[in-house]
Amino acid sequence: MPDMLLVLLAGVVAGTLNSVGGGGTFVALPALVAVGLSPVTANASSTIALVPGAATSVWVYRRQLTSVGESSTAAMTATSVVGGAVGAGLLLALPAASFAAAVPWLLAFATLLLAFGRRLSRMLDAALGRSAALGPRGLLVGQFVLAVYGGYFGGAVGIMMLALWSVGLGLDPAASNPMRVAQVAAVYLTATALFLVASDALRTPGLLVAMLAGAVVGGFTGAHVARRLPARLLRAVILATAVTMTVLYFLRG
Repeated sequence: MPDMLLVLLAGVVAGTLNSVGGGGTFVALPALVAVGLSPVTANASSTIALVPGAATSVWVYRRQLTSVGESSTAAMTATSVVGGAVGAGLLLALPAASFAAAVPWLLAFATLLLAFGRRLSRMLDAALGRSAALGPRGLLVGQFVLAVYGGYFGGAVGIMMLALWSVGLGLDPAASNPMRVAQVAAVYLTATALFLVASDALRTPGLLVAMLAGAVVGGFTGAHVARRLPARLLRAVILATAVTMTVLYFLRG
């Protein structure tokens, strides 16, 4: 029961974080590893469990979805779906020891991006100006690369999307957040399809259901709460969580 409660609460927090700005992986993955799952299985299980929460957030944001640049929503979503499948395939095909060794560094990379990504976006935007604008093809290529990363690991992939759209197209991150949620959900959806068939996630159905239920609650409430809380406060919470989990992973390794 303590393990189930921990995973349930982690699911609520992860679903909430994903709906308001990203970072749910920083909570979901360590929680599942803490209750005994291997890093690869924990990563697959967290992705599966976070899909319904992400879908719930998309439903809340459904009236605010807008296209990104000149690419249609259908093209963006299809790119995210294919990239997520490729990334999930890489996770399952590569040695488990490689992923376990890479997790602290992936967390560190995502944490640095979370902390300095917006500043870097502004610097690049100021340096490159309007010439940095991406065309439809360049945008879809960048989206595919991020979707592959999202299917393989997923940490801060939504933040990376916002950075790409901000630098390449000059889009406002706040206005783009509903589409970020939708594209992350598309990445997770196809990754989940592969993980359900080829991973060990279903060997611990109780933990999976507990995190899934928590993520649905967190995804629904987080999307509503995000409209009322200051963006700076939400980002500070996500960053503090990311830094804490990254440090703990390096210490335990």
